[in-house]
Amino acid sequence: SSDLMASARPGDVFLYEDEVDVHLNPKIGPDYMLRGTQKTVMTPGKNEKRYLAGALNATTGELSWVEGERKTSTLFLCLLWHLLKEVYSTAKRIYIILDNYRIHSSRQVELALANTDGRIQLCFLPPYCPDDNRIERVWRDLHANVTRNHRCRTMGELMGEVRRYLRRKDKHLQRFYAEKMAA
Repeated sequence: SSDLMASARPGDVFLYEDEVDVHLNPKIGPDYMLRGTQKTVMTPGKNEKRYLAGALNATTGELSWVEGERKTSTLFLCLLWHLLKEVYSTAKRIYIILDNYRIHSSRQVELALANTDGRIQLCFLPPYCPDDNRIERVWRDLHANVTRNHRCRTMGELMGEVRRYLRRKDKHLQRFYAEKMAA
């Protein structure tokens, strides 16, 4: 991906893309508690799920995402449409660095990409290289700070927490990338 970015032309945008699952039943994991206390974790019973498809701008740290009820090519295409028409509508070309998950290369995606006049280019990472995809760190932080041991009773409440966290994370990442570029 660094070779690709080195050959960038003005107007090119580079994004890391991936999906993440959000479960109403909390991820159980380590959590800080005062000695002698024990945190109660709610388990609502029947699990509900939502999915996010997200993109992290490799240059600015801007975070974009869409939400869906299923992790399908349609969710991925909703993200591509959002990036192409709303977030980076003036970009000459949008390079998307992503894993080889089957929803990224379906016939539906191939047909949709054929209608973008080459403005979206998918750049697949080698298999088993999640550490090369920077948005994976965002999803790990989301789980560590929101979905692990959460106490939300409804999916609406949990997704509200997810959105608030991602908006804060987006601002933090953009400040961090701006400071890194200025240094």
